[in-house]
Amino acid sequence: MPRTIRITRSHKLAAAVLVAAGSVTAITATGGQSEAQPTAAKSSATAGKAATGAPTAKEIAAEKAAAEIAAKKAAADAAAAKKAAADRKAAAAKAVADRKAEAKKAAEKARSEKQAANRSTERKAVAAPKKAAPKAAPKKYANNLDGWIRESLDIMKKKNIPGSYEGLHRNIMRESSGNPNAVNDWDINARNGIPSKGLLQVIQPTFDAYHVKGTPKKLTDPVANITAAANYAADRYGSIDNVDSAY
Repeated sequence: MPRTIRITRSHKLAAAVLVAAGSVTAITATGGQSEAQPTAAKSSATAGKAATGAPTAKEIAAEKAAAEIAAKKAAADAAAAKKAAADRKAAAAKAVADRKAEAKKAAEKARSEKQAANRSTERKAVAAPKKAAPKAAPKKYANNLDGWIRESLDIMKKKNIPGSYEGLHRNIMRESSGNPNAVNDWDINARNGIPSKGLLQVIQPTFDAYHVKGTPKKLTDPVANITAAANYAADRYGSIDNVDSAY
């Protein structure tokens, strides 16, 4: 049979003490509810977040706003950098253009100055009377056998008559010994009335036929006599240089 438990006076006293203690605890808890409630709520929210691991809507909105601000700042920085680069490029292009313009301006100025100088020179050249070229002084020759031969050679050169100093001198010395007034009065020509005369002993008909224009028309003139005789010898023998005897 089940045993019957007997409640004694001691048991009743202990139960009363426990009831009283519980009442005090309940009153204390009720009296401090307004101060402890926010802390409890916060702890509850923290505990809830910690339990789930997901951000709250407020945190999500804050993060989104921060991201938008960062994106706008990055876009603004990129636009500023792009504008600065464009400004630098435009400044460099302007500097190059300015240098080219300055160089072109300087070149045009130099060209204008040169043209002006040329026009000034041309005007001076037109205004200044042309000076007549000085006439060459006539060449002078000695009045002796050497001078007569040299003058004759210059005339012969202009008239394309062949002959050399040696050929003329050799024949003159044989024919007249260098005497421009020498006359042969004994040969056939003398007997026929046309004696040989002068340095190269030329008869009058031969002198007249081979006279060189520009020399005196006088048989005994030294230069006229030499050039006429050389002209005759060129026609008859090819050159006075080829004559070694009476001709």
